[in-house]
Amino acid sequence: MYLNNINLLDLVLVLLSCCCWTGVFGQLSYSISEEVIPGTSVGNIARDLNLALHDLEPRMFQIVTGGKRRHFEVNLKTGVLFVADRIDREGLCAKAAACTVSVEAVIKAPLKLYRVDINILDVNDNYPSFTTKSQNIKIAESTLPETKFLVLSAYDADVGKNDISTYKLSANDHFSLAVNKGDRVSAELILQKPLDRETQPVIRLILTAVDGGTPPKSGTSQLIINVLDVNDNVPTFAKPLYKTSLTENTALGSSVITVAATDKDEGPNAEVTYSLSSKDQDHILDLFQMNEQTGLITVKGNIDYEEHRAFEIRVQATDRGFPPMMSQCKVLIEVGDLNDNVPEITVTTLSSTIKEDVNIGTAIALVSVLDKDGGKNGIVHCSIQNESPFKLETNYKNYYTLVVDRQLDREADLQHNITIMASDEGIPALTSSHDFTVYISDVNDNPPLFSDNHIYVYLKENTPVGTVLKKILANDADIDQNAQVSYSIIETSNKNLPLLTMININSETGDIISLQSFNYEELKTFQFKVQATDSGVPPLSSNVTVNVFILDENDNSPTILAPYSELGSVNSETIPYSAEVGYFVARGGLGQ
Repeated sequence: MYLNNINLLDLVLVLLSCCCWTGVFGQLSYSISEEVIPGTSVGNIARDLNLALHDLEPRMFQIVTGGKRRHFEVNLKTGVLFVADRIDREGLCAKAAACTVSVEAVIKAPLKLYRVDINILDVNDNYPSFTTKSQNIKIAESTLPETKFLVLSAYDADVGKNDISTYKLSANDHFSLAVNKGDRVSAELILQKPLDRETQPVIRLILTAVDGGTPPKSGTSQLIINVLDVNDNVPTFAKPLYKTSLTENTALGSSVITVAATDKDEGPNAEVTYSLSSKDQDHILDLFQMNEQTGLITVKGNIDYEEHRAFEIRVQATDRGFPPMMSQCKVLIEVGDLNDNVPEITVTTLSSTIKEDVNIGTAIALVSVLDKDGGKNGIVHCSIQNESPFKLETNYKNYYTLVVDRQLDREADLQHNITIMASDEGIPALTSSHDFTVYISDVNDNPPLFSDNHIYVYLKENTPVGTVLKKILANDADIDQNAQVSYSIIETSNKNLPLLTMININSETGDIISLQSFNYEELKTFQFKVQATDSGVPPLSSNVTVNVFILDENDNSPTILAPYSELGSVNSETIPYSAEVGYFVARGGLGQ
């Protein structure tokens, strides 16, 4: 126990009542081993406190302790602090890691008080000891090797390295010792070899506790191992691994396999029950169940090859002994695939509308096909069902690219409805399809076209100015701006003919309009070309030749041109007497 400071306080109070307080506090620290002989020097306290030796006696220098036993005194002649009585660290501080004894050094005139801490160092002066000379341990003969048994620990009053550092076990065939070194050193028996009560019912061992002192000290305790006769035969399966197979979608309640185990014991110890291990087998317990009496495994849930292609089931066989014994075996079940999944087609279109002049080989969509089945049931072939200007190119396994296979023509097909068909190799094969539409946008690839290369117009002479001679019309197979047509007159067959003063054309409607009245007697026919141009970029055009024929009207009186005679005179011709029938006499003509 620590020194009591209450008596010291009383002493200080008495001294304070006798003299005036003028001192200051100081502090020293020393170390000394326990069990040293009395008179051993601790340190020169007078020198360490800077006190003159000749002042020690006159000023009544002394060591004051709080306990009944005075472990330390001071030599007033030399100023040395020395051990006055036997020091037992264990008695003062028990198992504390650090042991410090505090005393007070007091000197008068003037009164000064100094605190002195003395660290008591441990020596290996105690033997390890057990609370009992023998320990009885009961172990069933069926206990498996590597099983551990905790034994009573020894006690050593010393601390630090002098405390217990290890345990030792007497030589034997069945047990070894594991020493656990933590805050406190402990030991465990480890069974190394199976026990057999019929051969050796009691095993006696010596457990020795050894401390770390120099030299080391030790203590012993006898271990008495009583081997208990129990259910010491585990059920044994006919084989450690069972193998079987079943197809997916097997009907609920169908038998899978029967396992069997035997036990060499008799009576209840030989009665075996079966179960499926629940450790890490949650999905197994949902799909299979076991008859605990017969060992028959049956189907409990839906077996799906796409989720589990095989099962590794752990089966337990447990006897009815006490304590019960258990063993395990494995059942490997391979699941056969059925073609129960149709191919799944995914189409990612790069563009829903493409131009009709797109290059051959341009990709317009990505196609992927997934079949969850295995083997041939999961091998998929993909094709385009309907006629289209596209084809599928294989990228990798079930990944394809839909590309343009031939030149597109919007005027022939505004859109293409594509059906992609996927079929697996299962028996019977399963197929699926995916429909989507590709729209074709227009480019200006068609010029305006007339119905004929020549147009014939028949116009009566004297027709009024502004008469529509003919309506010209050209058709463009394109759409929108590419199909907007304008008309113009570009040339005439007669370069000297003032065509632009004769006719005009409406650029929007194609109406050819007369700018003058025509006279058959002056102009009977003329020709020119009309050009039709669309609004595409770049624009496309075509020409048509227009032939205009002027039709005569009876707008002139007749006149006699021959035989000629002057006004008021008579024409005469002479005919020979011998003229025969048919003889030419004269020619007459009318003029207009």
